[in-house]
Amino acid sequence: MTPADTLRFATRAATGYPLRTALMVLAMSIGVAAVVVLTALGDGARRYVVNEFSALGSNLVIVLPGRTATGGLGLGNLITSTPRDLTVRDAEALLRAPLVTRMAPLAVGSSEIAYGGRLREAMVVGTSGDYVDIRAFRMAEGSFLPREDLGRASAVAVLGTKLRAEIFGSEPAIGRIVRVGDRRLRVIGVLDKTGQGLGMNTDELVFVPVATAQAMFNTNNLFRIIVEARSRDAIAPAKQQLEDIMRLRREGELDVTLITQDAVLGTFDRILGALTMAVAGIAAISLAVAGILVMNVMLVAVTQRTAEIGLLKALGATGRNIRFAFLTEAALLSLAGALAGFALGHLGAWGLRLAFPVLPAWPPDWAVFAGIGTALATGILFGVMPARRAARLDPVQALSRR
Repeated sequence: MTPADTLRFATRAATGYPLRTALMVLAMSIGVAAVVVLTALGDGARRYVVNEFSALGSNLVIVLPGRTATGGLGLGNLITSTPRDLTVRDAEALLRAPLVTRMAPLAVGSSEIAYGGRLREAMVVGTSGDYVDIRAFRMAEGSFLPREDLGRASAVAVLGTKLRAEIFGSEPAIGRIVRVGDRRLRVIGVLDKTGQGLGMNTDELVFVPVATAQAMFNTNNLFRIIVEARSRDAIAPAKQQLEDIMRLRREGELDVTLITQDAVLGTFDRILGALTMAVAGIAAISLAVAGILVMNVMLVAVTQRTAEIGLLKALGATGRNIRFAFLTEAALLSLAGALAGFALGHLGAWGLRLAFPVLPAWPPDWAVFAGIGTALATGILFGVMPARRAARLDPVQALSRR
């Protein structure tokens, strides 16, 4: 039997039993589709988190009040119970570190903003003029907060684009006076559309000078301090310099937590990468189940086609020819199932992206190739036993069972 004869024999055997073939292809395609969809979900979550932290800016060191082994950057940590909180003076001291280029203190709270009869609740962020450069934001109108002494409580505000639309509608916003809490502030700028990031929708924020926010919320404390190092290589030594400065200011005690952006990204990347591998492994179990189904169906096929196998052997086909023909049939069924699963998996990933637009649920290339390769390997592996049984049949006994 030539390779073309073997392929033709395997193809006719597969198409001769359409229901059996369809069930095996369906089982294999479900396994491959599960691998593709779950890895798309896991890798999409990993890329979403990494992109969220990357959107903070570059070369950043974040200073949090309190000494903890781990720290979060979301709004869930607004309330902290620490012996000594961060202050504006701490922020000014950190800016004197040789490897630091920019610094932005953050004081966060919630207040009402009102203009012309329109009123809504908004998150107020007190910061400095360098914040817009650190976060790489763009202005849609006007300018950002002035670069001035951090202790000066200027009566100015910058609005997010969505908040500006809700408060002013089609009216011009620059130069108008709004009431934020018990303060009257002049709008000097509107941020370009930025979107959601780390639990805060920047398009709905009000930015004011840090001293204004502290006076508004009657506090001297800071929520966080964001520090930008000179370069990526300078992040680690800059962190050490910041620790030394804070230790000197706290009488030798380091009671703050410093988190580097690279450390946060690396941690989340490793955790979610491992999670993606885990869900891929769980989904691959379905491929083993599909392989067992292939083996069982092929064993039944050997029994059904005993006379056909006996005739082939009587005509001169060797055991090797028979074994190779059945393995070819198993490979064809596995390949058809893998390709169908590939298509179903991408359809499922498209559905995820449609349902969750913020999630980049694209299946990684390694998962696609691993799913298809595992399907082929599983089908061929579980096709060995039926192929060997068919090859060992005696032609006389096989023909006598007709």
